[in-house]
Amino acid sequence: MSENSLGIGSRVKHPQFGKGVIIQVRSDAYEITFIDHGTRIIQRDFPGLEVIEFVEVNSEMVTYEKIEKSLIRVLHRFSDIQEVVPLGSKWTGGKMLLIPSDPGLKEKEVPMEAFFHKIVMVRDRLRVLEQKINASELTDEVKVEMQQYVTRIYGSLTTFNVLFKNKDDQFAGERGA
Repeated sequence: MSENSLGIGSRVKHPQFGKGVIIQVRSDAYEITFIDHGTRIIQRDFPGLEVIEFVEVNSEMVTYEKIEKSLIRVLHRFSDIQEVVPLGSKWTGGKMLLIPSDPGLKEKEVPMEAFFHKIVMVRDRLRVLEQKINASELTDEVKVEMQQYVTRIYGSLTTFNVLFKNKDDQFAGERGA
């Protein structure tokens, strides 16, 4: 057996697990579903693996990471599921204090977690709006004009990027678009 030659769908026979089909090709192993023993991970260089039916490796093979990213994009686009976005640790337990210029008015204290949650909701709803604009039947000219407004809104919200733990979760304006 040529070590790097088997693709997804190849049928094989293992001395202990019997007949199976390769369902995933990893860099160092095959994920094989066996008829009587379920799915097992077998090293690519395992000497006892006999090839019953050869299927060539697809050069355009999709990785798990690509599938995961695509699934996340689909879920974001077609649902109201909100991902968990972590608040920067230096802000955890903190408060935002709004002090009016009129000393006769009462201050407003907002827990940082609650404020951050609102910022993330604005960001997520802005993303949905952007996707709905792009998927709409509006003319390309109107889509571009509306997209420019969305991009400017992202830019206006970059002030709040200091709250995000991960840079990938932050707002990006015209320069970051």
